[in-house]
Amino acid sequence: MVMQLGALRDALIDAGAAPAKADKASEELAGYDSRLCSIDVRLEKLAGGQQLLQWMLATNLVVSLGMLWRLLAH
Repeated sequence: MVMQLGALRDALIDAGAAPAKADKASEELAGYDSRLCSIDVRLEKLAGGQQLLQWMLATNLVVSLGMLWRLLAH
């Protein structure tokens, strides 16, 4: 099924474009829109993974500093 942006198609036809060209342009723009949405989803997943890594690094740092403090205190 080919996706189109109906409002864009109608606007192009009203502006004087041929219906076939308006169809092709709206299909192409819909393809770009779906690709941008998939990029947004991947970036959100990446941001979630980054938060996890930051949490793990902070925990490791606190434990390492605690061990260093314990070794130097005696």
